[in-house]
Amino acid sequence: MQNKEEHYDASDIQVLEGLEAVRKRPGMYIGTTDVKGLHHLVWEIVDNAIDEALAGYCNHIEIIINKDNSITVKDNGRGIPVGIHAKTGISTVETVYTVLHAGGKFGGGGYKVAGGLHGVGASVVNALSTWVIVRVYKEGKIYEVKFENGGKIAQPLTVIGDCEIERTGTTVTFKPDTEIFDTDVYDYETLKTRTRELAFLNKGLSLTLRDDRDEEDTTGEIFHYEGGISEYVRYLNKNKTPIHEEIIHLSGEEDSVMFEVALQYNSSYTDNIYSFVNNINTHDGGTHEEGVRRALTRVINSYAKKNNILKEKDESLTGDDVKEGLTMIVSCKHPNPQFEGQTKGRLGNSEVRKIADSVFSQGFERFLMEHPEEAKIIVDKALTASRARVAAKRARELTRRKGGLELTNQWGKLADCSSKDPVASEIFIVEGDSAGGQAKQGRDAKTQAILPLRGKILNVEKARLDRILGNEEIRSMITAFGTGIGEEFNIEKLRYHKIIIMTDADVDGSHIRTLLLTLFYRFFRPIIEKGHVYVAQPPLFKVTHGKTFKFILTEEELDEYLKTLPPSTKYTINRNKGLGEMDKDELCDTTMNIEHRTLRKITIEDAILADQVFETLMGEEVEPRRQFIEEYAPYAKNLDI
Repeated sequence: MQNKEEHYDASDIQVLEGLEAVRKRPGMYIGTTDVKGLHHLVWEIVDNAIDEALAGYCNHIEIIINKDNSITVKDNGRGIPVGIHAKTGISTVETVYTVLHAGGKFGGGGYKVAGGLHGVGASVVNALSTWVIVRVYKEGKIYEVKFENGGKIAQPLTVIGDCEIERTGTTVTFKPDTEIFDTDVYDYETLKTRTRELAFLNKGLSLTLRDDRDEEDTTGEIFHYEGGISEYVRYLNKNKTPIHEEIIHLSGEEDSVMFEVALQYNSSYTDNIYSFVNNINTHDGGTHEEGVRRALTRVINSYAKKNNILKEKDESLTGDDVKEGLTMIVSCKHPNPQFEGQTKGRLGNSEVRKIADSVFSQGFERFLMEHPEEAKIIVDKALTASRARVAAKRARELTRRKGGLELTNQWGKLADCSSKDPVASEIFIVEGDSAGGQAKQGRDAKTQAILPLRGKILNVEKARLDRILGNEEIRSMITAFGTGIGEEFNIEKLRYHKIIIMTDADVDGSHIRTLLLTLFYRFFRPIIEKGHVYVAQPPLFKVTHGKTFKFILTEEELDEYLKTLPPSTKYTINRNKGLGEMDKDELCDTTMNIEHRTLRKITIEDAILADQVFETLMGEEVEPRRQFIEEYAPYAKNLDI
């Protein structure tokens, strides 16, 4: 860490505007007021501590979930300045927590590199909390300020005691306002995932996460990775089979932009490339990722040609070829990042593309020359992918329409809807001919298309695209969706804005649903990201008493319904395991009719975590799957075998 005596006081905090409207329009500042927005508050405070670490003044951060679901974040940085701020006339701590855009990230010289909401975080958390307590340890004193009722000062900054002269830092405790948020209950696993990620992205920084709601969790978990993003790659590849032992770690700095990449190839057929800017996950990529991808393709092609691995004069490997089986983390620390879009999903700084290309190409070329055995393995992997791509191109021709929608397979035929408006159209992917027949009879033919599948489709986690395109059921879906697949995929051509998976409520139905979601995640991911994929929720129970019957969706609803029946009522409960157990009218009314049905939208809350789950459940490695089943088996309900 740097010397904590370096200049950092009230003059480093610049004020841009007031704090109006945060409580009225919280979505503008944190995106949503559901459970995702609730957790977002934690990261706004943690980001401030991380900024101290990026500046070299902090090496330990502690996050505590308190028994009352309030959150405490402690750091050992310099401590927020406590002097009177020249523009506001109140202490700088109070300014940071009550004035929007007041922080050391706005040209005042406080930070060279910063993440978070660029100074919005602390004041927004205050505005959306029932109460906030901030303690600052500085110059041998303990300072405290309290806020209540959405940011109002309840106790001005006060010295409440003494501390060791060497002790510095800030401790923030806040309680989210239940009038703002749908829930105030924090999920430990959600916090754990991001805490681990921050530790990977900031090598040498220790982060402790503790849950005081759990009486057995007295010490918490410590996340500390001296290897940084190299250890991140190793973690992501833990359920995969690497094809070379060494993790390639490249880094460099130019014009105050720090840049590093870690990568390792594995035997799988999918790539996992994740990029970050100032610890923010740029899930839509950007110039830093583009520079690396461009250099990766160029360097591997150059090496292959120089070493006569590519024999044909015009033969070359594509970007898709060279990233098959690649796990890579791209991390950029930029003093003035320009993000595109409100979600900061994409980096727009044009100068970063050249820096990323330069740092990566120089380091990767050197690695290939110094490690010829690993280089040959990597190039051979890309060559195999190239040959499979050519085979897939031929197979893809089979999915092209030759006029109309005369789509058939050995099991059934697409019953298309008459509407040509994708927004109004939906397609049900139905398990089996029996349920398919019922669905075709009970549907709204104007807007609802039905595609029956024959049993279980191919597990795409274990196959390349050429083999996938040989599967008749998958070809039927590609043709019906209209988007194409692979390099031809185009989300704009999607013919149905609701793709609804409708399977039986048993183990086989769950397996088919998982296989379909794996296919969509790996090869049609934008249809999930854009919110087009749903799972139908057929009723689990049918309760009959006298001449009356009622279909019920869940066990909880069943319990509530039974309480409403008069005492001594005789009733029978049938558990529906198959869609075919209902007639066409019952299936339509309970599961397909837009007035009565329940659909569950499939989302990708965390692409990295989702990828690990798919790899664990559907990949080649057996041991991680066994461990997963053993860990989560106690939580399984209504398991039909």
